[in-house]
Amino acid sequence: MRNRNFRRTARTSALGTAALLAALSLTACQEDGQAAADTSTPATASPSEQPSDSTKAPADKGNGKDKGANGSGADSGSSSASSSGSSSGSADAEPAAKQPKDTGDDSGPVTLACDGGNSKVKLTAVTRPVNHMLLTVTNTGSKACNAYYHPFLRFGEAQAVPRTFEESKPQAVVTLGPGESAYAGVMTASADGSGTGGYSTKELTVSFQGREGSGSSGPSSDVPLTKAVFVDSTLAVTYWQTSLDDALMY
Repeated sequence: MRNRNFRRTARTSALGTAALLAALSLTACQEDGQAAADTSTPATASPSEQPSDSTKAPADKGNGKDKGANGSGADSGSSSASSSGSSSGSADAEPAAKQPKDTGDDSGPVTLACDGGNSKVKLTAVTRPVNHMLLTVTNTGSKACNAYYHPFLRFGEAQAVPRTFEESKPQAVVTLGPGESAYAGVMTASADGSGTGGYSTKELTVSFQGREGSGSSGPSSDVPLTKAVFVDSTLAVTYWQTSLDDALMY
């Protein structure tokens, strides 16, 4: 009886030992499988561990090269050329002080005054308006000159220059190239006889003004008259004009 109980106990112990070994073996296999799975499957990075934009630089760099080859570089070159051309144009531009003005100042870089040394003057009669004559100055020099303001006239032995039609002042100085002419209208006497101190003369001297406009400048011109001209106290002259029609409007 005792031997039977012993064998039963031993057999139960053996079965328990076998079950324990089987459980340990199964646990070991599960751990080995888990380890294998861990080594074969990469871990998913958390949002904070995602690659930054800097890791994508090669792709962006490649796109940049494509843009440069497809025209981005051409646009840059065009912009650079435009900027360079603008700077060059600004550097070559004429200073504002030399631009034509509407105040009667010099029109452009010409500052040489027309005078008796580089110009020729003549006085001719006209039919209209009554008691008017046309004064013409022609540049006989090799350089352009400016006919500044208005001429100073002295008929015969006159002690004063005649008055000027101020309303005839042009918007800009009249510049004469070689061979070109400017004009001034001369009213010699009143048409209604209201003038005083009238006299006739065959002598005329024309003086010119300089850039400053402070009086006569340079040589004067003695203008030969083939016929005596009658003048009185209403004698008047216009500013130099570019056309004879403008000169005879006053």
